Amino acid sequence: MAGVVDMLTSPQLETAIDEALEQKPGAVVIDFTEVEFLASAGMGVLVAAHDKAGSEVAISVVADGPATSRPLKLVGIADIVALYASLDEALAARET
Repeated sequence: MAGVVDMLTSPQLETAIDEALEQKPGAVVIDFTEVEFLASAGMGVLVAAHDKAGSEVAISVVADGPATSRPLKLVGIADIVALYASLDEALAARET
């Protein structure tokens, strides 16, 4: 994702996550490195993805900075999905 994740763009995020989950992966990494604004609609998609994935699929989010990681921490989403500062960190964590 890039730019703004809000009520207009969150359906695209949801579709991309759903398509990834259909492949039955062991993990899904959502990269918000290029996201400038993350609205509650986008955060809701992350919670729904966590619920859809169940215990079989690890959901990770790459988010660093006040526009993304801060809101995820404040509303508690960082408590249910793994949060990483970089894509390299997220991918390395999936390898272990």
